[in-house]
Parts: sequence; C-alpha cells; structure tokens
Amino acid sequence: MNEPRIWVLIDNRAGNESQSLGVVEALGGPYEERRLQYSLLAMLPNAVMGATFLGLKPGCQDQFMEPWPDLVIAAGRRTAPVARKIKRLARGACKIVQIMDPGPAGTAAFDLIAIPRHDVVTRGSNTLMITGAPHRVTSSRLDDASKIWRSRFEHLPKPWIALVVGGSTRRRKFSAAMASELGRMASEMAQESGGSLLITTSRRTGPAADNLYDEINVPSFKYRWGDNGDNPYTGYLAEADSIIVTGDSVSMCSEACATDKPVYIYAPKPLITAKHARFHQSLYQEGYARPFTGLYEEWTHPPLNAANDIAAMIKG
Repeated sequence: MNEPRIWVLIDNRAGNESQSLGVVEALGGPYEERRLQYSLLAMLPNAVMGATFLGLKPGCQDQFMEPWPDLVIAAGRRTAPVARKIKRLARGACKIVQIMDPGPAGTAAFDLIAIPRHDVVTRGSNTLMITGAPHRVTSSRLDDASKIWRSRFEHLPKPWIALVVGGSTRRRKFSAAMASELGRMASEMAQESGGSLLITTSRRTGPAADNLYDEINVPSFKYRWGDNGDNPYTGYLAEADSIIVTGDSVSMCSEACATDKPVYIYAPKPLITAKHARFHQSLYQEGYARPFTGLYEEWTHPPLNAANDIAAMIKG
C-alpha cells in the first residue's frame, strides 16, 4: 500500500509552521511542504475569499498542481482558502485538516478543525477541541538536545531552573517593571533552592531584557535574543529540573509542558489577555502547570502535545 501523499501549507508565521509540522511529524511518514507568500488580498475575511488562491502572491500558486495530495494540513486563518481550493481542484478526493479556527465560512469543507479550548468556539461535528497548541517538542528531540547541551551546563549548581521569556504582544506590553520583577523572583527561587538559572529571551522581550538581566545575581547560563551561537531553548527544556515561562505565548507554554517537569507560568494581569488567562487556567486545572510564585517544588505531570491528539484523529 502506497504512503498517502501529504502537503503541509507553511506561511510566514513561525507559530503556524510549528503547529502544522508538529502534527505531520506525529503522523509519521513522508510529506511535502508548500510555502505560502500572501498578497494584500489575504487580509480579506475568509467569508469573502472562499476557496481560492487569490490571497497568494503571483507565482506562488504555481506549486499547486497534479498529482493532488490525499491530505492537506495547515494552521492559521489565511491558509484556509488555499486548503479549500486544493480540495476543490482535487474534486473532493483530498482531506483537509485545519489547526485553529478558520472562521464560520465554509467549515463543512474541512474534514477536521482543531481548535484550542481557550478560544471558546466550535464549528460543528468536525471540530476537535484541544488543550494548548500542537508543537514539535517530542521526547526524541529532547533526548537529542540533551546530548548536545548537558555538558555546557555541568559547571552550574543544581537544580537547573529554565527561565523562558517572551515579551510584548500586539495587545499587551512586557514592561521594564515586569522584567525586573521576573528576574528578581527567578533569582530568589534559584538562590533558595541552591540552584542556577538557564535564561533565554526572545525578539519580543525588547529593551526590557536589560531590566531582567540586571536582577540576576545567581549562577546562570544566559542566551539573549540575537546572541551569536546556537539557541539553547530546546536544550533548556531537555535539561532543566523546572521551567518558568512567561504566559504571553500559547506555544511557549505548550512546549514547556511537553516535558514532565514542574512548569510555572509568570502571568501578571497587565500582560495577559482574557484568552490567555483561560488557557493558563486550563493548564492549572489539568495539572500541567502552576502559577509562578517563586516557590520551588518537585512535582511531575504527563507531557502535553496536542499534535498527538490531532494525529490520532486523522488516523481514525
């Protein structure tokens, strides 16, 4: 029996790419990527766009031709018209799986829509409600990262506490005061436990990174966004004894919970939207994470990756 032909639609949002690739990798087997470049028309609502390639830049649609795939996986609203058009050209002989809500238009065309519970929306019997975001942080990737990074942290006292810092979003600002508070609380946690910090910031942290690092007064391994060398992010997840993560990113929180280690979410109210707050509450209630208070505790939880749930539903 031949392997199914799978296309993954990849656009310019790293979070969308990680979610789609996480699902197709959970399925196993070969797949092909189709990279999307959007025109201004992609900004129109999906109810207006329908099933079309018109939201793509000229030439981008040339990659869509026979033989048509058996399955298309995509994430994000703007990929939905493209997936629907592929299914139409394949005369329905192609299943399309959409991650995140594509909106109310044309939902019957999708064979499966995976929507995070914190979005508080369903689209019918073809909807799968998931906790968090699917991702690519698997046990095998963590094992590989551990082999690379473990020796680089061995000079630091344990426990190793990862501090994963996001930053400002479109609607909320990660302020200098928040950064200082987070750095101070994380340092106190490491000091009281006799351990050290494994710190990484992101592009969105911005100038507040200075305030964060000014408060670090314990042994630490630091990676600041833009530094030369490999990003130790996956190494941190693999090797840390516990993880502190800022609550501004569903993806970062979900990836932290891919381990079985204690996860603490720093989520001051001015930084967090109502949607993110609902997501955090679901993680707390299901035992994947706890609010960050500065208290170091040893506890475990099952690894979280919605990609496995979506892949299982696709396989039937």
